[in-house]
Amino acid sequence: MKVLLGLIQQHKMGAQNGLYSVCSSHPLVLEAAMKHALSKGEHVIIEATSNQVNQEGGYTGKTPADFYAMIHMLAGEVGLPLDKVILGGDHLGPNCWQDLPAEEAMVKSDELIACYVRAGFRKIHLDCSMSCADDPVPLGDAIVAERAARLCAVAENTWSEVGGEPPVYVIGTEVPVPGGAQEGLDSLEVTSVEAVSETIQVHYDAFMGKGLKNAWQRIIGLVVQPGVEFDHHKIIPFQPAKAQALSQYIESNTHMVFEAHSTDYQSTAHLSALVDGHFAILKVGPWLTFALREAIWALDAIEQEWITPEQRSNVKAILLQAMNDNPVYWKKYYSTEPKQQALDCQYSLSDRIRYYWPVPAVDAALNILIDNLNCTPPPLTLLSQYMPAQYQAVMDNTLSMNVRELIFHKISQVLEQYSIACNKTVEAVNKDI
Repeated sequence: MKVLLGLIQQHKMGAQNGLYSVCSSHPLVLEAAMKHALSKGEHVIIEATSNQVNQEGGYTGKTPADFYAMIHMLAGEVGLPLDKVILGGDHLGPNCWQDLPAEEAMVKSDELIACYVRAGFRKIHLDCSMSCADDPVPLGDAIVAERAARLCAVAENTWSEVGGEPPVYVIGTEVPVPGGAQEGLDSLEVTSVEAVSETIQVHYDAFMGKGLKNAWQRIIGLVVQPGVEFDHHKIIPFQPAKAQALSQYIESNTHMVFEAHSTDYQSTAHLSALVDGHFAILKVGPWLTFALREAIWALDAIEQEWITPEQRSNVKAILLQAMNDNPVYWKKYYSTEPKQQALDCQYSLSDRIRYYWPVPAVDAALNILIDNLNCTPPPLTLLSQYMPAQYQAVMDNTLSMNVRELIFHKISQVLEQYSIACNKTVEAVNKDI
C-alpha cells in the first residue's frame, strides 16, 4: 500500500500518472494482466467484486481466501513478484443481499469486509449506495456514509488483528452500474461539485463519529460519474469540458483522487484525458473479457476450418448453449426480440458471457480448443484471416504460435491503452479529443 499511496501522492504533486485496476475473475484475463505488468515493469491492481467473490462463494464459487490463493499461484507461474501485485475488493457492501432487510444485509456485509481484509485484500471500495428490502429508494447520503463507516471500522479492526499493511479505501455514492448500463444511453449527467462536496463531508462526519480519523487519511479515491459509460452496443466517450469543475475541485484535496468506473471501451486519448482530469484510478473489467471472447470466437472459427469435426471443441456452441440453459445472468438485461437477443448474448459490450466461462462443460471445451490448436497448429493464413494483429506479431517474432499466448496478446492490446494513459509521454498519446 505504500506504493499505492506514493503513486497517488505523485499525482497530487502534479505528475500526470494514473493507475488502472483489473476487475475480472477469469484466470486467462488475470494471467494476461500479470504478463502485461511484468513486461512493462508495472504493478498490477486486481480487484474482485462482491458478486464474483464473497464468503458464500459468489458466482465464481470462490471465497476471498480462494481468490487470493489463485492470484498468488498465477503470479508464481508468470514470474511476477508478489510485491508487484495489489489486491482490492470492488463494490464491497450489501450489493449481493439487497433483497434482505438492511440490518441482515449489513451483518453479511460486515462478514464480507472481514473476509476480504483477513485474506490479504488491502484496496477496499466501500459501496453502500444500494437500497435493501426495507430501505427508502434512493438512500440518502447520510445513510450511505454511516454504513460505509461501519464497514470501514470492521476493516480496521480486522486489519489490527491480522497485521500487515493498513488498508486504503475508496468511497462514493454515485457508482455506475457494474458491468455497464442496462438501458440504451444517449447522454450522462456528470456529478456536480456540490454533490461531491456533500459526499465528502457526510463521510467525514460519519468516519469521525466512529473514531476513524487515521483511516480517513487512507481514503485515496472517490467514485463519481465523470460522464463515461457504455450500454450494450454504444459507448459514451469522456468529454473533459463537462468534468472541468470536478477536476478543479479535487485538486484542493490532499489525499483523494477520483476513481472512474466503467472506463471500458474508451479510446487511449479519452483514458489519458481522464487521468489528466484527476480521474487517476481507471477501472476496467468487461472490456477484458470482451477481448477474451473475441479471441476465443476467432480461434473457434479457425478450429472449424482446420480441425476434423469429430475432434473439434465446439466451444462457441457449447458456451451459447450454456447461456440458453441458464439465462439467469442475462435474461433481464437483453432484448426479448429473438434476433436482437442473439446479437446481445454474443456481442453486447456488457459482456454477460463472462458469467459462463466457469461452467464445467465450457471450461472443458476451451481446454480442448487450446490443445487442438497447439497440437495441430493452423497455417498462418488462417491466423491472418481471423486474428490479424496476432498474425503480425507472430511474423515480427514478438509472439509465439501458442494459443494461450495468442489470447494473452489480444487482452494485452486493451491493457496497453491503459498503460499508455497512466504512464504517458507527450509523444505516446494523441491529445486531440
